[in-house]
Amino acid sequence: MNVLVTLLFLFFVAFAVTALLPVIGLLLALAFGAGCLLLWLLPIMIIANSDKTSGGEKVAWICAIIFLSWFAWIFYFLLAPLKPRRRYYYY
Repeated sequence: MNVLVTLLFLFFVAFAVTALLPVIGLLLALAFGAGCLLLWLLPIMIIANSDKTSGGEKVAWICAIIFLSWFAWIFYFLLAPLKPRRRYYYY
């Protein structure tokens, strides 16, 4: 009797796992898609919160990220800001 109960339990577990495979696959696909979206948005968020640039230059760098992808992000870290900041000295 124990063998029969164990076999039935294993059969139901195998059936449940097989029935849940499409749901698990969908959840993994959604998680992967969300991760790729966050990875794509990461440079935009970093530039938007950066103090290196401001105003139109920041918008230009973000547009470059959107249209030129990761190469623009590398150039941003190497070249930004394009114009040197003015330093004001108060006496």
